[in-house]
Amino acid sequence: MPSNQQRREAAKRKLERQLVRREERERGRRQRLIVIGVVATVLVVAGGIWYATTRPKSSTAASDTTSTGTQTAATTSAPKTPCTYTTSGKAAKTVNKPSNTSPANTGTVDATIKLNGQDVPITLDRAAAPCTVNSFVSLASQKFYDNSPCWRLTGNSALNILQCGDPTGVGNGGPGYTFADELTKTKTYPKGTIAMANSYDANQQSGENTNGSQFFIVYKDSTLSPHYTVFGKVSDAGMAVIDAIAAKGVKNNAQDGAPVAKAVIDSVTVPADSVTATGSYASSATATAAAAGGAGGATTAAAATASTSASSSK
Repeated sequence: MPSNQQRREAAKRKLERQLVRREERERGRRQRLIVIGVVATVLVVAGGIWYATTRPKSSTAASDTTSTGTQTAATTSAPKTPCTYTTSGKAAKTVNKPSNTSPANTGTVDATIKLNGQDVPITLDRAAAPCTVNSFVSLASQKFYDNSPCWRLTGNSALNILQCGDPTGVGNGGPGYTFADELTKTKTYPKGTIAMANSYDANQQSGENTNGSQFFIVYKDSTLSPHYTVFGKVSDAGMAVIDAIAAKGVKNNAQDGAPVAKAVIDSVTVPADSVTATGSYASSATATAAAAGGAGGATTAAAATASTSASSSK
């Protein structure tokens, strides 16, 4: 018969195995990016907008308006502090975090996604989501998106998207960093909308500020949770390319999975100055100077703000 010591050691090993399995389950839960579809009442869309991560809006309208809707204007102002990009997990492809942490926060950026050899013109909204646009153009300039498949297509009454941005093509890739949400609070995502996938889980009320590299393009008007950063729009000409992919459906006649049609991003082209353009922010330095009080403090604060005067590629 086993001794008391042996029984205690066996019980300890069993507990350790249970804790490991529990942590693995919790990690898997955190890794799923879930979109909550709102159809009359809140409906949890099976699968949602998610990707398995490797960790544990607008003052200027887009120049091209789709035939099925226009983007809801932002209800939140641009960030009052510069952008922060936090190292998180292993990058799917080696890239640097954006070096520009006070990017331009006015105007728009015209860019082009080359998808299946065809141009998909997009307009990125820096006024609505400066830190998101800054990350996107940084990744594009480093060729992070080159030769990467759009690995997921969904098609149901609440969720109609093509999801891209993982160079591995399996849904678990990111840039090795995360950054904060820039939300408009809109629940309507019109056709042509480009938004970030993230780790938000409405059931757990957790996963905010977990944006990485993956994004989705809405190919049919969708009503979803307002927890996804909208940062751009696809032109009518570009949507014709997306529509052709969506029309082929999902493999195995599923509502969610790999698209039947080829969907590979060959490259993403952005203006060179979009990576370096800077904007004005009420930065921590400004706030500190203002807090000093008096004429001297006010003068210092004004100088700090002036030092980040905006430049724009559009």
